[in-house]
Parts: sequence; C-alpha cells; structure tokens
Amino acid sequence: MSVGSRHMQFRHLFVLALALIAVGPLPARAGDAPAAKDVATIDDCLCKQGKGESSEAEGLACLMTVAKPCIGSDDRDRRAIDCLNREQLVWDKIINDSYKLIMNALEPDQQAKLREMQRSWIHTRDLTCNFWYDYFQGTMAYPMSANCNNRETARRAIFLRIFVADIAERQK
Repeated sequence: MSVGSRHMQFRHLFVLALALIAVGPLPARAGDAPAAKDVATIDDCLCKQGKGESSEAEGLACLMTVAKPCIGSDDRDRRAIDCLNREQLVWDKIINDSYKLIMNALEPDQQAKLREMQRSWIHTRDLTCNFWYDYFQGTMAYPMSANCNNRETARRAIFLRIFVADIAERQK
C-alpha cells in the first residue's frame, strides 16, 4: 500500500470520526422497548413513593434507579450513556402509557391541548438537552446530554402520572 493511499484511508476515517462526533449522543430510540426487569424496578420504586400516586418530588426519588446500578463503578462515558438510555426507555414507556390513558379520559378539546402540550415539551426537552451538549462539547458532552434526556423524560413521566392517578381516583 502506498503512502498516498494510506493517507487517503486516514482522511476517510478522520472525516467519519468527525461526522460521528458531530451527530452527538444518540438518545434512546422511541421504537426500542425497555427490558421487563427495568420496568419492574422503576414501577416498584414509584409504588413505594406513595402507592403509585406519587407527587413529582416523590417520583424523582426513582430517577437513576436503573442507570446508577448499571453504571456501577465503570464510569466510562459509553457505559454511562448506554445505562442512561436504558433507563430512559422505561420513562418513555411510562409517558406513552400515561398519555394514552389520559387521552382516553379527555374530551376532544382537552385532547388537542394535551397533544400540543406534549409536542411543546418534546421540543423543549430537545432544546434543553442539546444545549447541554453544545455547552460542554468534547467527551463530557455525551454523558451530560444523555443524563439530561433521562432526567427530563423522567420528570415528564412523573408529571403525567399525577394526572393518571387523578383520573383513576375520579373513576372510583
């Protein structure tokens, strides 16, 4: 292999590496399903925080119940990001399940408001967590952004659960 072709290969790898860095951390994908044991871990925690009808403060005690043990003492960025994304899948599931329950209980005008509210929240979460990524840059940006996505998704899930609990109480 000539020096020129090696140089060309290096340039291609370098450009690929830069492109991957520019993309940033990949959040948990919407189509991914959380592991059953992760769902059970967070459900158990939420139920202990007020019989499933947790306030936001109580529910936030459950943040990192999957990610922290997963990360353990292995604090490498890639491991932390994977663990945070794994937990975020559970919070996403809670959001989706709660959203469906709430939508089914609302009148059409309120459904439109909930839909708009959720779209706004997604936009705000993405802007917020992308800011973390842009602010920190470098290798710290990836775990900081993943942590932001997990935290903000958990907060939203807990917020929606409050409405689910209220709907359940009204139906008694």
